[in-house]
Amino acid sequence: MAAQNIEAVRARQRELGIPETFEWVHEISPGLTEAAREAGLEVASCPLLVLPPDAEVSPPTAPVQFLTADSPALGAAIAVQRLSFSGKDTDLADEVAAATADGTIERAQAQLRSSATYFCAALDPDGNPLSAGQHNPVGDVTEIVGVATLPTARRRGLGAAVTAALIADARARGIRTIFLSAADQNVARVYQRLGFERLGTAMIVG
Repeated sequence: MAAQNIEAVRARQRELGIPETFEWVHEISPGLTEAAREAGLEVASCPLLVLPPDAEVSPPTAPVQFLTADSPALGAAIAVQRLSFSGKDTDLADEVAAATADGTIERAQAQLRSSATYFCAALDPDGNPLSAGQHNPVGDVTEIVGVATLPTARRRGLGAAVTAALIADARARGIRTIFLSAADQNVARVYQRLGFERLGTAMIVG
């Protein structure tokens, strides 16, 4: 795909009011990577992993809970994701307010009500989210996304516990193919310890 075609797609995304994001598998469409960079886009290269259907996954090692659209902890769980991935040093309550103002929480509620996503969180004894993640099923395939842990709660196995719970939930729904993109090889190793295997390279813009 030429750079001008990417610009045309971005213009259409802006027209529709949807995020200007692209994702593809480099091994399948290597030319798209060069085209995206020619268009001036910053492209992230992430290990793409899949869980073999017969992989044995240990149950969660920490208490986790699936959240609904009406769960009081949903806003804070989304704020945990945003803070973890952005690296911002922002108060959790401020991030909840920001996620409310920009419609992120409302969109997540709509996805939960339509079963487009299933959201899981590891909570502290007071019910405050420390780690969160979700999986987004389409037919018998689902992608695990957004697994994140507050910096102060890391190295306690909470992200692995959330991932294990998401896997169990997906399998209980009859889903056979479970995949995800890891931020880098160090993160990929965490998922590989759960049984995931590297399949290729996910290229992500946005």
